Amino acid sequence: MRPPWIALLQYLVGTSALGLEDQHELISSELEHELLAPQDQPDRAVLAEGHAWPEAPLECIQVAQPVRGPSGPVLQGTAIHSLAGEAPGEPCCSMLLMEHSFGFSYGKPFVGQYQPPGCDFDRVIMNFTVTSAGRQFDRLALMFFNDTEVWRTSTAEPKPSPGIVWTYWKDMTQYLSLWKAPQTLIFDLGNLINDKYTGSFNCTLTATFFKSNVAHHGSPPADLVIPISARKGATGSGSAWTVPQQQAINTVSFPRNAVKAVFSVSANGQASEEFWWSNVLQSDVAAFNKTVGLLPGLSPFREVQVYIDDRLAGAAWPFPVVFTGGVSPSLHRPVVGLEAFDLREHEVDLSPWLPLLCDGNDHTFRIRVVGLYDDKNSAFLTDRIGDYWVVTGKIFVWLDEEGSVTTGRSPEIKAPEPAIRISHETRQNDSWINEDLTYSLHVQRNISVKGEVTTRNGSRTSAWAQALAYTNLGAVASFGNHYINNMTITGAEQAQGPRFYFSVYSYPLYANSSHITSPTNNLTIEAELDQGLYLEIRGDPVFPTGLEAFTTTARNTNQSLVGSRVATFRTGQASFYQSGDGRHSSGFGSTRQHFCFGGIKSEGGSSVDVELYRRDMAAVNDTVIFDEEKVSVPGPIPSHNGSRHRQQKHRYPEREQVGPFAFAPAKGKHVPWGSIEAEKRHHL
Repeated sequence: MRPPWIALLQYLVGTSALGLEDQHELISSELEHELLAPQDQPDRAVLAEGHAWPEAPLECIQVAQPVRGPSGPVLQGTAIHSLAGEAPGEPCCSMLLMEHSFGFSYGKPFVGQYQPPGCDFDRVIMNFTVTSAGRQFDRLALMFFNDTEVWRTSTAEPKPSPGIVWTYWKDMTQYLSLWKAPQTLIFDLGNLINDKYTGSFNCTLTATFFKSNVAHHGSPPADLVIPISARKGATGSGSAWTVPQQQAINTVSFPRNAVKAVFSVSANGQASEEFWWSNVLQSDVAAFNKTVGLLPGLSPFREVQVYIDDRLAGAAWPFPVVFTGGVSPSLHRPVVGLEAFDLREHEVDLSPWLPLLCDGNDHTFRIRVVGLYDDKNSAFLTDRIGDYWVVTGKIFVWLDEEGSVTTGRSPEIKAPEPAIRISHETRQNDSWINEDLTYSLHVQRNISVKGEVTTRNGSRTSAWAQALAYTNLGAVASFGNHYINNMTITGAEQAQGPRFYFSVYSYPLYANSSHITSPTNNLTIEAELDQGLYLEIRGDPVFPTGLEAFTTTARNTNQSLVGSRVATFRTGQASFYQSGDGRHSSGFGSTRQHFCFGGIKSEGGSSVDVELYRRDMAAVNDTVIFDEEKVSVPGPIPSHNGSRHRQQKHRYPEREQVGPFAFAPAKGKHVPWGSIEAEKRHHL
């Protein structure tokens, strides 16, 4: 049965020509018939030139909202040289930060010295362009200024020559205080080159600096950014922790004149924790030991916790990023998964803690990643997790006048243990061998922190609150060779005093995958992956939301917007084959994504959505067959690199729905989600 969240997301983003109701199971003949059909609506869709000619590198894309450039919105995929051809806008200057090829690069990050440019600026955007050809896994990459992580991304998986190319634009204005001073730039992209994995990642990173007449959405950037990291920048190394092998703890001396503080946490599972959301309860790890071996356990739930002096300050329930080799590689080219090129961080407001943090003493900050351990009937939080999570944090601090001291009343914390409900059941065949496992997990948690903060402007109450909910309905069928997960994470968070910040979000994911390994280790995967993201932010966020690109002071356009809203869903089907020696692989994949970004306008006590950007894409076997993009903004917009070819909209036949126990038993070795990628995650 189709997960109910799909209908909800469709309602939120509006009716689309590529709606998820159009289920499909394409075969080659049907695809050819559709491609050659008459173009009854030739003005509805476009196809980039890079996809039309096989001698050009394949352009890979993450669908995302534009960023603010010197002359207005800069669309994702825009070439860096296109900015020079824009209509006159705000004065700008550009700087090459890095040009480097990451070959055998584990433990060998790029290290360079950054000096601020000579031009005046209050906004910074980065362009990251990568080419790669050959065979390679996806890789995680982290960018640091000294000890502070400032960006986290991952790579697409290349193909043989001419390979692939992608470009991503990132607004980096939140780190303005760092850009104003010299920095050691460390870009850590661990890669492996040998006779099997041949693809290097050739990376160019450029920053554009400009002075904007557009006000910041919320407060100006922080005066100070304090890293919470392994602090290895002085040795030219990346400063991320790997948890649980390392303890993610720092001792910090806080400025006494802080008036506002926000913690941001960046955490992603790798290796055996990459597909944490598909794990089973710990009591069920041996359910298929007789047929496929032990399953990954400690539940499909993870929580990233932030502690101050051993007291819980807040939590992040991580977005389930599916990297570009995840589940099935054919799902991710050329349209990569949600957040694959730009891994979003999570905010926890620390302002209620300022009376404690500004007392002149050192304070400890700790990041923990926890899962669930169960006794078959109940479950509880545990810091026993698999190997491993890549973790850093940072504190954005806004300062009062020099010499002032923030005081007040220490925070009152209400953080009861989460409410957890589990159920699980196995079904056996006539030989008393487990054939199927079904399980459900429901978690709810509320956290609130409240304090009284006194500055030179007086006293006020400062509060941070979170309400989080998690559901995962899972099944392992066909004697352990077939996985199904239907998961949703939802949250609502609010900060009050001195800043107002409100966010509400939903992370639904549906994955259905079967794995068969032959006696000669040949691997066959059939997979379906549907994933959505709904994110609404109002008030004063630390990170740019995208509204900046649509605010034009000269025309007073969109000045009344009080928040932003992203609603996107992506669906894909794929098959994948890999030979036993790992040297040959092939696959089929089709994906579709609908993305809508808008502003929230407050009118008469009610909220009105203003659509600002929309993109619909469909791709089959490395080819974009539909790409419609709409930007609601006056004035010129940089175009995509290359000309745009018209192509007709495709309609897909209905796909048969299959229940979790309708699959015939299959013999073969169990292959977990990420086993074909185990080698890529091992740091040498």
